[in-house]
Amino acid sequence: MSISTETVSATRLPPLSRSARSWAWFQGGRDTYVIVAGTYIFIPYFATTVVGDPVQGQSLMALYHLIAGLIVAVTAPFLGAAVDQMGARKPWMVGLSLLTVPLVALLWFAAPGGALLPVTVIIAMLIALNVFVSYGEVVYGAMLPDAASLQEQSRASGLALSLGNLVSIFVMLALLALLIPEVSSAVGLSAIPNGVDRISVVLVALCMGLGVLPLLRHSKDTPATGLSLWAGLTRGAAQLWHLLRHAELPGNAMLYLLARMLYINGKMALLIFGGVYAAGVMQWSATQLLVLGLIVTMSGVLGGVFGGWLDTLFGPKRAFEIEIAVTLLCAVAQLSVTPDTIFFIWHDMSGIPVLPLPIFNTAPEIVYILIALILNVFGTASWASSRTLMAQLAPHDQLGTFFGFYALSGVATVWVVPLCIEFVTRAFESQRAGLAPASAFMLVGLIVLLFVKPGRSAAAE
Repeated sequence: MSISTETVSATRLPPLSRSARSWAWFQGGRDTYVIVAGTYIFIPYFATTVVGDPVQGQSLMALYHLIAGLIVAVTAPFLGAAVDQMGARKPWMVGLSLLTVPLVALLWFAAPGGALLPVTVIIAMLIALNVFVSYGEVVYGAMLPDAASLQEQSRASGLALSLGNLVSIFVMLALLALLIPEVSSAVGLSAIPNGVDRISVVLVALCMGLGVLPLLRHSKDTPATGLSLWAGLTRGAAQLWHLLRHAELPGNAMLYLLARMLYINGKMALLIFGGVYAAGVMQWSATQLLVLGLIVTMSGVLGGVFGGWLDTLFGPKRAFEIEIAVTLLCAVAQLSVTPDTIFFIWHDMSGIPVLPLPIFNTAPEIVYILIALILNVFGTASWASSRTLMAQLAPHDQLGTFFGFYALSGVATVWVVPLCIEFVTRAFESQRAGLAPASAFMLVGLIVLLFVKPGRSAAAE
């Protein structure tokens, strides 16, 4: 593939503007909720300790994700259309932050066994949080073209994801320090049941609150149209209905959303079932899984920067295609590794350490970790490229609407792949075979993406 002089020169761009950097910092705080609270610390604690029954806890988790996903699927496009009508995005970010940050902090009262807050109340809070965080992503994505110039958008989007992983690492390291008995006693957590698990949401709320401040102060925004909230909602709904009724939505952008929906279905399944697979097939303990999560999150810092660089070099569409292809290859490669095999080949040195490490010291384990690192670098990069490509494909006066559809594409059919995985796992009685549908969906998404035309180029700006 040849790279034009204009594209190469784009890699020597000046530093990001204050507006673009400030926009990126919001995700630095916001992603702590997704990574720290939603993946590694609070949600596992809620499912096992607050509910008291891991099976029931997992069932409740599935229920609240389903309810929140349905709410977002039905309402996000209307929210995006209203944002387009009202113009300014910052008032929405203020309102959503005022709803989200205190609600996250209130999860501190999610005590073991529901002693302080009933489980049903906590479930309602988690549903509301998932909806508000998804709404924030709609408005946040629609801010990108104003906050960053066309040449800055790829790097700003990648920086945002890197900051999200970086801040999450510091939060997890702080929580690990609080697990030390002397430290826990010094700050008064040792006497509080599951104090470290519960203080995690307070730290997350603090990060989310601090992260939105630079965006509100320094990021450029679309001028306000002067419409009231009610007028914006009603006019936005009327405009959205008109676009749908008369099929006036740009076909190229809608084709892209279809491709992204297929890919995201597969990618989200890898996230949901990755830990289960590592525990069941690789036979790793909870401690090993926590260390794995920390290592993978570290690679996400590189992934965001790498995604911005790849976008700048090839353009977001080509970069997204490369990222999906590598993620797909890594997903298949992971299925080829077990404690006894590497790339589907029997490994007769299984269980014998090849490195002087306390964990992850056998050849299959090392290979699995390396694959997981590459997968997360390209997987994180794909989030950055997909957002940048959406900003370039959507009509400028319909950015909110299309980022509403963008949010919809991430949740509308997210239940399909887990359903396929359950069916295949039962049919073949194999965890490895069961994860094959995730790779299949990513492959179909890549094929559809090949037919999408590139968006506006930075060189042409």
